[in-house]
Amino acid sequence: MSERRSLAIVSTSPHNRTRRTTQRIMLDVCLALMPALIAAIWAFGTRTLVIIIISVASCVGFEYSWNKLLKKKQAVGDLSAVVTGLLLAYGLPATLPLWMIPIGAFVAIIVVKQLFGGIGHNFANPAVTARIVLVMSFAGPMTAWNYPDGRSWGADAIASATPLQILTDSSVTQALPSLWEMFLGNRAGSLGETAALGLLLGGIYLCAFKVITPLIPACYIGTAAVFSLFVGGFNITFAAFQLLSGSLLLGAIFMATDYSTSPVHWRGKAVFAIGCGLITCLIRFYGNMPEGVSFAILLMNLLSPLIEKVTAPKIFGEERKPRAKA
Repeated sequence: MSERRSLAIVSTSPHNRTRRTTQRIMLDVCLALMPALIAAIWAFGTRTLVIIIISVASCVGFEYSWNKLLKKKQAVGDLSAVVTGLLLAYGLPATLPLWMIPIGAFVAIIVVKQLFGGIGHNFANPAVTARIVLVMSFAGPMTAWNYPDGRSWGADAIASATPLQILTDSSVTQALPSLWEMFLGNRAGSLGETAALGLLLGGIYLCAFKVITPLIPACYIGTAAVFSLFVGGFNITFAAFQLLSGSLLLGAIFMATDYSTSPVHWRGKAVFAIGCGLITCLIRFYGNMPEGVSFAILLMNLLSPLIEKVTAPKIFGEERKPRAKA
């Protein structure tokens, strides 16, 4: 009688395996950003491609150079730098001087990401932080919005105020675009924030392939909608303008959902997203600037570890520590 031997394999958790790698996740995010890219090219012309190429190339170049300098394993193949470059470019105006783009890329990749240990260790979303640095450093060029005109280069586009500026600044006499125009992206703004349709298609793609859960975008957008309804006297049109204006959809779908800088547990995700929505609306309605998405996400990124600590479920079987006697 032959003896049957079984090999017991002992390994540390987690034991569940998945074919979804970092590279695959980042590729899915890149694909989800393509509808907004097509809309940006249609609206602002081919200069959109120049800005995106410079942004992506700068981010990839800085990450490659950093790893080469420190003799670390090259990680540019995981496509995370490509995603950062795309998101950074999506937050830039079409007429931004090209030499400013590598400055934002340096802040995103070196300062925010690599100095803190690389992917998964950054304290804040790199693209969000880089955009804030560029806005604070080059306020004029970063707020020089143009109305889409479909020209091949876009340098002669008509200067225009964004819908948020029209809503908040009484000195601006320009007429608001229609909700349909804003939905399709026919309005002034950053490259990747104007076309709500493209952003929503990208969000549906990410949720369908389970790259993200809809909890953070839903709570973020829902909080902003309720706040806007209350401030606007329950005017649905006013609330719709707020949701389609600025970079709220871009931030809620692609930036607030960053794995490294948002909580893991669903309760933490909800608190995080609601906080983003509240801060965004507080800045929009009561602050000195019409837009607050980037600042809201950055502030909640900093609070994310605390939120995770408070909302994470207790470990089963853990013994309660005795309270210290006064």
